[in-house]
This record gives sequence, C-alpha cells and structure tokens, in this order.
Amino acid sequence: MVRRLAEKDKHLLAKWLSTPEVLEFYEGRDNSFDVEKVERVFYSSDDDEVKCIIEYEGKSIGYIQYYELDEETKKEYGYESGRIFGTDQFIGEVDYWNRGIGTLLITSMTEFLFDRMNADKVVMDPQVWNERAIKCYEKCGFNKVKLLPKHELHEGELRDCWLIECR
Repeated sequence: MVRRLAEKDKHLLAKWLSTPEVLEFYEGRDNSFDVEKVERVFYSSDDDEVKCIIEYEGKSIGYIQYYELDEETKKEYGYESGRIFGTDQFIGEVDYWNRGIGTLLITSMTEFLFDRMNADKVVMDPQVWNERAIKCYEKCGFNKVKLLPKHELHEGELRDCWLIECR
C-alpha cells in the first residue's frame, strides 16, 4: 500500500536516510539525514512532488514520490510534449530488499500514473551502476532511452544515469 507522507513519518525517513546500506543507493553515504534535514527536504511546501510512504503487511518500509516533469526537465530529457511523470523511491527497511516488493511497487505506481493521472510516459533516471534497480525497472516495462552523462552528484562524484521510460 502507498499512502501520503504524514508528519509522524519524519523519524522513519531520518532512520532510513542515515542507514549506510540505503544511502549507498539513495542520496549517498556522505549525505546522511537527521530529523531537521528531513523536515527541510521532505516537508517543504514549495515543490510539486507527491510524497508517499510505502507500507507492506502493515509496516512502513519505504518512500516513493511522483511528479509531473516541468518544461525544463522535459527539454533536458528530449521530450517535446505530453504528460510525463517521474518517480523516485527507496525501500528503507533493508530486510525487505530482494523480496519482489520493488517490482510490485513500481508496477502498481506505473499503473496508477497511467490510469489515474493520465500519464503518457513514466520516466526515471537511475545511476548506471545501480544494476539491481535497473533490472527491477526493466522487469516492470521500462526501457533505457538515453545516457545522461554526469547527471547526479553522488558521494562527491558526478555520476552517469540512464533515462528510462515506460509508455
């Protein structure tokens, strides 16, 4: 189940985003979060992301956000028109990794964005070295579209990412 982020979730986000295993793949191990940083980054009202908590069998286990791409990002990615949505996500409870939950999450979120939000495409930009995530996304119908060189700062280094999309 996916539900909207609530005030009570800030301590969970701080816990997950101070776990080295999670930070290795999301934000970077040199970019740990405390509650104050979580409040600044996740609870500011000046962004367009819809921020959510992932629950599995009644337990909060991760985070996902979705958003419609702005015109600048569409141009950067090579899109001229259409309703294009992006997502970012992580499973913060490491014990829930490698259990098929990511595949279930991405499949259901993609269906939601197409069916309820009238998306024409859904895109993500995983770092090229994150093969486990890319394999999950490909299993869910995403295809590599374009290499984005030096696209994301991660652990002090600009990393290449793949632009992947699902139609």
